[in-house]
Amino acid sequence: MSFTSTKMMQKAGVVSRTPVVRSAHQVRQQARSAKHQAAPSVVAAVVPQQQLSAAARRASLACRVAAAEAPAAAGADSSSSSASNVRGDIRNIAIIAHVDHGKTTLVDSMLKQSKVFRANQDMAERVMDSNALERERGITILAKNTAIRFKGVKINVIDTPGHADFGGEVERVLNMCDGVLLLVDSVEGPMPQTRFVTKKALALNKKVVVVVNKIDKPAARPEWVVDSTFELFMDLGATDEQCDFPVVYASGVNGIAGMSPDTMSETLEPLFDTVVREVAPPAVAFEQPLQMLVTNIDYDEHKGRIAIGRVSAGTVKKGIPLSICSSLEPGKVRPGKVNELFVRPGKVNELFVYDNFSRIPVEEVQAGDICAVTGIQDIGIGETLCSKESPVALPTIKVEEPTVSMTFKVNTSPFAGKEGKFNTSKPVNTSPFAGKEGKFVTSRNLKDRLDRELERNLAMKVEPGETADAFVVSGRGTLHLGILIESMRREGYEFEIGPPKVITREVDGHKCEPYEEAIVEVPEQYVGSVVELFAQRKGEMQDMQPSIEGTTRLTFKIATRGLLGLKNALLTATRGLGLLNTIFDSYRPVAGEISMREQGSLIAFETGQVTAYAIETAQERGQLFVKPGDQVYEGQVVGVYNKSGDLKLNVCKAKALTNMRASQSEKKVALDEARIMGLDDALEYITDDEQVEVTPLSIRIRKDPSAKPSRGGSRR
Repeated sequence: MSFTSTKMMQKAGVVSRTPVVRSAHQVRQQARSAKHQAAPSVVAAVVPQQQLSAAARRASLACRVAAAEAPAAAGADSSSSSASNVRGDIRNIAIIAHVDHGKTTLVDSMLKQSKVFRANQDMAERVMDSNALERERGITILAKNTAIRFKGVKINVIDTPGHADFGGEVERVLNMCDGVLLLVDSVEGPMPQTRFVTKKALALNKKVVVVVNKIDKPAARPEWVVDSTFELFMDLGATDEQCDFPVVYASGVNGIAGMSPDTMSETLEPLFDTVVREVAPPAVAFEQPLQMLVTNIDYDEHKGRIAIGRVSAGTVKKGIPLSICSSLEPGKVRPGKVNELFVRPGKVNELFVYDNFSRIPVEEVQAGDICAVTGIQDIGIGETLCSKESPVALPTIKVEEPTVSMTFKVNTSPFAGKEGKFNTSKPVNTSPFAGKEGKFVTSRNLKDRLDRELERNLAMKVEPGETADAFVVSGRGTLHLGILIESMRREGYEFEIGPPKVITREVDGHKCEPYEEAIVEVPEQYVGSVVELFAQRKGEMQDMQPSIEGTTRLTFKIATRGLLGLKNALLTATRGLGLLNTIFDSYRPVAGEISMREQGSLIAFETGQVTAYAIETAQERGQLFVKPGDQVYEGQVVGVYNKSGDLKLNVCKAKALTNMRASQSEKKVALDEARIMGLDDALEYITDDEQVEVTPLSIRIRKDPSAKPSRGGSRR
């Protein structure tokens, strides 16, 4: 029960007013003081658990935690014996949150205030988002390491993605840290990805520091956010100690923080103090043999492959020989394969630590710190670097299984091999246009690139397709796979993509498919349209509650299959004002047939150049993707038909030339603006009998020559 709902029940006389705490901040103060007093008698004075709000329950559990810790406080001297087994000069933390809750912006302010950059140095926004795709889309895609210094303590910081499709990055890097900063928007509160990453952090018993970010928003509601976060912890089965989380209020963009929303410091020092105080220093074993779990792989054209991870035991030194082992292959140890171009055979070539915003070369790294090692060519994520004398593997990294797959195959369209200026390979197809487009166009090129992606992307899988030139690529969602597709086309690859398909499983003898929790924020006037849209795709509404500024938050459980292609339909139904967030929920029995797209496609009848004369009549049939002057080929999808089924038409037809002068009475028809299909739009649009042709310069949709016609048929 939330604090708000409890207040409503109090007005109705259902719940007693006496034991209810009035604000989240007061609860925090009472909880902290209760822990110091360790008074068990306070617990007895509290009313039954079911009658308390979330705020009051926090006060109750704080007393229980305090009572449990009281005996330990009396024997505090016993902890001093283990002081030599921790590194008090280091803290390892990861920043996790839902997308757009301000992780990377907060890291920018942390770096700026820790004097990472010179006073006169220009600092770009979202400096950790160094990838071109990250800057264009405004999201974090890859987890990245940095480090800052605060009062003599080195704080290793890992910036993580916020989108659910890149949850594998978060699961991977949590193995390197001892605590996490859980950012929660001061208005939105916990969102789907917040639930996912928090569940993973709690399962690994990481210390969670809740940061209520964007506290400067006019509509900020920090008390409600803290209560909602506490209820989330309870729902996830957190222990009493985990539920007693510290809270810091911050504004990442302004670089300020405080222990109360009413008393904010002018800097982020309260946040740094909380990290140093609340996150435990890494427990280490200096005298044990070397163990380092590899959690990330980087590559440098001069240094070769770079293995990144945290040293769990022992010391890694520059020039020492290493072995590789894995918990998945007990008893199997192999020497690291070396690349003579980059390394001295069998030795660690170079060793780096993260300090401020760069890699610093060092001679050795002791247990507890995060480092990067060069010199071993065949190391993979999840494997353990260990000493040759005593190789012992650490538990490997486990991530959630993929839920969506697509078929990647060699481009066989008539325009294959036409774009690009570095083409040295001959594509598989033998059309007149073959060999003129793309830098990498063969199945061998495609396989090599996908194999390289598997080396660092644990949440992705690649399997052979139905033919030798096809590969089934599985990932967490269409965005996860779409980022890979966009990266490959920018690298010069040219290929075709089949429609997204969900991955089914056999559970207790029943065929099941993945379901997701979908949360929609929408203005009140469009609630009916959203509910109707989800009902058409067999989504079940779980909750509906008012949000802020005249918006409503709707929660649905819907099959992942029903979400394919839903984004554009939702934007249309809400006039572009609806916000959709999803997270994997569970596998459930197959929902049955789901209507994915009511409208058909307009298909080019012949190969040639699009003319304005042909478009004048073609645009009456639907919305076109092409404009005069574009090159099209037979079978290419050139627009959306305004009826069901497909329609073939000639968009290359030219006006007949005669010696008759045109009549002045002839009217010129205005041409509609063509709808430009980006990669995300194309993946949302296609159905089972369509493909997306991806080249370095173009995104085209075509009918799959080997597929059966879609329902509704095709007509002239």
